[in-house]
This record gives sequence, structure tokens and C-alpha cells, in this order.
Amino acid sequence: MMVVTALLSWFLVGLFVRVSKARDWGQRVRADGPQTHLIKDGTPTAGGVPFVVAMLLVFVPLYLSGQGGDSRELIIMLTALGMGLIGGADDLLKIRSRMKGSGKSELLAREKFPLQFLVAALFAYFAAPLASHELVPGLGRVGDVVLLTLVMVGSVNAFNFADGLDGLLSGIAIIVLLPLLGLSPISALLAAALLGFLWFNAHPARVFMGDMGSHAIGAIAAGAYVLHADVWLLPLAAIIPVVAVLSVVIQVASFKLRGKRVFKMAPIQHHFEHKDIGWPETHVTMRFWVITAVATAGVWWLLGGRP
Repeated sequence: MMVVTALLSWFLVGLFVRVSKARDWGQRVRADGPQTHLIKDGTPTAGGVPFVVAMLLVFVPLYLSGQGGDSRELIIMLTALGMGLIGGADDLLKIRSRMKGSGKSELLAREKFPLQFLVAALFAYFAAPLASHELVPGLGRVGDVVLLTLVMVGSVNAFNFADGLDGLLSGIAIIVLLPLLGLSPISALLAAALLGFLWFNAHPARVFMGDMGSHAIGAIAAGAYVLHADVWLLPLAAIIPVVAVLSVVIQVASFKLRGKRVFKMAPIQHHFEHKDIGWPETHVTMRFWVITAVATAGVWWLLGGRP
């Protein structure tokens, strides 16, 4: 079914690219971003929509036929859809703002975070009883629910901040999920769907992922590690998303408190692209993939070399 998912994703993303170009559903590139990105202005965005749809179209019949895993997989899929819809609303606002030349261009943090916490809390409520052991010793189920809520919200935003370069997030996500492909059908389907997406997202990208895709990826990564491995291994495998979100937090805090920036740009992938550092975009992507591969190999070893 991975082959079917990859081919379906490839077809739907390709169709989406053609329709997007015909309707001018392009993304506006920030003028204060890396200067090498200005040429990307107008590239179709929200490419996560078709690969999430491809994954869903394969998962539903698999699950109904009893081949899509147990209730854990359904919890992960529903959480990914919930987070994906939040990201999709952000994508829609960006597209409409560009086409109209005015209007709201994105969801504000005060609008996005409550929705993310709601979806994450629902995930945590149903996932906590399925954990093999108490995650927060001494605090019982309530402690586990709080922890898993924070992990889910953190993962969604960390993977979102790790996006921004051609092929970067897709490659990171595939590598992070490798230890779980034999344990979690939804992880395998996502990896396959991302392969189809990478056909068009590889440098120079013909389509950007957008927030629906990154939100769904973060939700599936968190859900799969919580329910099939160990929640504490997720930050190790997802070291690049963790560093990306930390770089943003550090940058914002430093500027507000000291009036100075720690990084040339944030998230950190753009720091290395800055003219004072000078890494080409493809070098940043490949080197971040390598770091992720080394970290995920460590996770694989800690899991006992399981498939």
C-alpha cells in the first residue's frame, strides 16, 4: 500500500500544481528573508493538502478492512486531520490574501494556539491510557495528559518551523519515521505520501508544503512516537525541528530583552543561508538530513533495532 500511496500522492500533488498555477495560488515570499528566495515568489503553496488527502484515501479502506492497525492508528490519523485543518485554514488565508492583494494573511497566534491545544488535549486524553507506563511518575493520568498535550503542540509547531527550504521538512519527516514504519501503518503511509510530494518539492521546488502538511506531519510524528515507541525519543529523532523552534524562541526573547539578535535569521535553517554564512540552500537541506539520520539511527539503536 506504500507504493499505491506514493503514486496517488504524486498524481494528486502534480494535479494540484497545475491547478494552482492556472489559478495563481502562489505564495508571497518575505522581502526580509534570504535574498536567494525572492525568485520563488508566486510558487504554489498548500502542497500538503493533496498528500494528506492521498494518505487519507488509502488509510480509510485499510482501517475499515482491519489492515490499518488498531485504535492507536485511528487516534493518530484523527489528530493529524485536526491539526491539518488548522494549518489548512492558515494556507487558505495566505492564498486569498495574495489573490486579493489585501485581507488577513494568516491565523494569529492567539487564534491558532487555542485550537492546537484543543486538538492536542483530545489526543492526550485518548492516548494516555494506551501508554505502556506512567509517563510522569507520581502525577498519574492527569500528568500524562498534560505532558502529551504539550508534546503534541510542541511537535506540530517544531515541524512547522523546520519547513522553509526545498525538500527539507519532507526529508526530515521520512527519516524520523523510519524506525516506526513496521509498527505504525499511518507512519508508513505518510512516508510514502511524502515521497510522492518530494518529486515536486525537491530543489527547485514547484510547490511548497504549507501549514496543513507540516501540521499533519508534526501530529503523526508525535502520535507515532507516543503510542508505538517512547515519547522521550521524539526530541532526539526530531532534533532539527527542536532546534528550529528553539532558535525562534531564543531570537524573539533576545531581541525583546536585549535588542539584539542571536542568529542572522530564524528559524536556524535561514541563519546558515544568510550571506554572512553563505551555505547554499541545497547544502543546508542535505546537512540537516544527515544530522537527522544520525540522530534517528541512535533512536533505532535505543529501540533495540526494531523495524
